[in-house]
Amino acid sequence: MPQYKLTSVDFTSGRTELHDALNLSGAEISINLMPAGVSVPFVHAHKQNEEVYIVLEGKGTLYIDGEELPLKAGDCFRIDPRGERCITAAADSPIRFICVQTKQGSLEGFTMNDGVVSASKASWL
Repeated sequence: MPQYKLTSVDFTSGRTELHDALNLSGAEISINLMPAGVSVPFVHAHKQNEEVYIVLEGKGTLYIDGEELPLKAGDCFRIDPRGERCITAAADSPIRFICVQTKQGSLEGFTMNDGVVSASKASWL
């Protein structure tokens, strides 16, 4: 059984969740495209999961704990599970973003501490 899963994503669809497509067990990842003027229809928080957002294109507004912050391509932010949040695309611009959701405090090591160099060689090395 291979130790990887490869899938292809349609970046023109509104929302693509990768948990089933990639058999994820430690994170929830979604790729989102909200048309101009469209909003997540509710403010929400989480029980355990923090979220990291990466804005790829467009602009919009983040509502977080009563504050409204402008968003643009290149913005990255983390929200604590208890943070009450909602996102909207600007009236004149769609917004495309990736959202990564993981259990707060579950990461036990970063790449430099968790990675193990292998003796295997790729064809380009």
